Amino acid sequence: MGVRDFLLSLCFLLFLPLHGSAVPVPRWLLGEQTDGSGLGAKAAGSSVAFDPTRVTQLSWNPRAFIYQGFLSDDECDHLIKLARDKLEKSMVADNKSGKSMLSEVRTSSGMFLQKAQDEVVSTIEARIAAWTFLPEENGESIQVLRYENGEKYDPHYDYFIDKVNQELGGHRVATVLMYLSNVERGGETVFPNSEATMSQPKGDDLSDCAKEGYAVKPKKGDALLFFSLRPDTTPDRASLHGSCPVIEGEKWSATKWIHVRSFDKPFTSVAVRECRDENRNCASWAKAGECERNPLYMVGSKDGYGFCRKSCGACSS
Repeated sequence: MGVRDFLLSLCFLLFLPLHGSAVPVPRWLLGEQTDGSGLGAKAAGSSVAFDPTRVTQLSWNPRAFIYQGFLSDDECDHLIKLARDKLEKSMVADNKSGKSMLSEVRTSSGMFLQKAQDEVVSTIEARIAAWTFLPEENGESIQVLRYENGEKYDPHYDYFIDKVNQELGGHRVATVLMYLSNVERGGETVFPNSEATMSQPKGDDLSDCAKEGYAVKPKKGDALLFFSLRPDTTPDRASLHGSCPVIEGEKWSATKWIHVRSFDKPFTSVAVRECRDENRNCASWAKAGECERNPLYMVGSKDGYGFCRKSCGACSS
């Protein structure tokens, strides 16, 4: 059992209902009251649950989905307000050392929010977890980015080549890219290696950069989810993507990178350890069958402990 099993347990994401589908959806995914506090349960007074009827599959290679209206206008404006006076030049990770460095391949400005920085940020993070079926603790802090005229990010992969960045959380398995503003022209997200490239019409509304692959035009409130690893845990080279130069206007976006393991806690090797749960929701998750569906996270493997061992009966206290 390993990371491969964890990713295979996510394969049901491929069967999310597409836009307009009448496929039945579990009540807890829609935020309706359930007996327990399941993985996607909606907290009182918040809008954590996601609406699968707004999700459309864009591509299978890479696996990419667009969620229309994932954020409200107020949420978009709030994230921009939090970031506007704290922006610094964006950096990239060196492929050998893993260290962050300035590069001409990425010319935007950005900053990282704190996890659960306020109620709005916390609600967005919970909504991302509900949509992706990936635990909040596996995600990095949200990075807010601004692209001004001519600024871009050349095609790149979100999974890591260096070993240093894999030590905390392992590979990035998925990315949620939220568009916080409309862009008059340019600024598209482009996938040069996507299988859907040739099937997409290349009209005058797309920039020349966007015509080099499958392109997603920024629309305020929409969110793009794509996976950097295949279900067998191997890097997906079709996930190559970039941000086209802004030609007119200004582009604001927010990115949540999600790892195969917890990004908040070090992955410890198996040894004698207290039998306990690491998350208050473990009992309800176990009752819902997550011990069997998501064994790596819930129970663990020979390489490290899971987070719900007590509720799954994997140890004795």
